[in-house]
Amino acid sequence: MSKPRLLDLFCGAGGAAMGYHRAGFDVVGVDIKPQPRYPFEFHQADALTFPLEGFDVIHASPPCQRWNAYDRRPMEHRVPRVDLIGPTRERVQHLPYVIENVYGAPLLSAATVQLCGSSFGLDVRRHRLFESSAPLLALECDHGWQTPRFPQATNRKNLRSTVEVGVWRIPLEVQQAAMGIGWMELRELSESIPPAYTEWIGEQILQRLSDT
Repeated sequence: MSKPRLLDLFCGAGGAAMGYHRAGFDVVGVDIKPQPRYPFEFHQADALTFPLEGFDVIHASPPCQRWNAYDRRPMEHRVPRVDLIGPTRERVQHLPYVIENVYGAPLLSAATVQLCGSSFGLDVRRHRLFESSAPLLALECDHGWQTPRFPQATNRKNLRSTVEVGVWRIPLEVQQAAMGIGWMELRELSESIPPAYTEWIGEQILQRLSDT
C-alpha cells in the first residue's frame, strides 16, 4: 500500500519534512533556493507555481522574517518583506493543508495551534504556530520540566534551561540535539522547526485521512 504524498513548500533543509516522514508520509520538498541537505526528494522551484497535482496534503512554511520578533531594528530600517501567507493559503486551500509560521504572522486564529519544544522533551522552546484546514490537537507548553542538561544552556529569565539555537558560540552538535536534528548546519538550524512538531501533526492528519 502506497503512502499518502505530502508536498513540503518553502521546505528549507527539511525539519518539517522529517517529522511528516516519521509519521508515515511520502514527502517531496520545494524551495526557491538549493537545499543540498534536504533528506527527501527535492525540487528547486517557486512554491507559488509548483504543481500541486498528485499530492494528498500540503505543508507550507512561508518566509517568517516580516513578523520575526528577533529583528529588533526600527521598522523604517528593516528590509521590506513580502507577505506570502495569503497567496499560499489561497493556492492550497482546496487540499488538506498546514501553514507554519511565527507569532504575529497573519494566520487564521480559529484554525491555529501552538507547539513548543518543551512539550516533546526537547531542550529548546521555539514556539511555532500551525494553521490547518482540519482541527488539530495542541499540546500545552511544559516549561517547568526543563533543566540545563548542557553547560551551554542559556539562563535568561524567559529561557532558563533551554539551548539557544542559531548562535556560533554553542557547539553545533548541542544545538542539533536540542532540536532533534542531526543533518543541518547552523544557518539551516536557525530557520528550522523540530521534526517532533510535524510528526505530531502528521499522525493526526493521517488519522483523519483514514477516517474519510
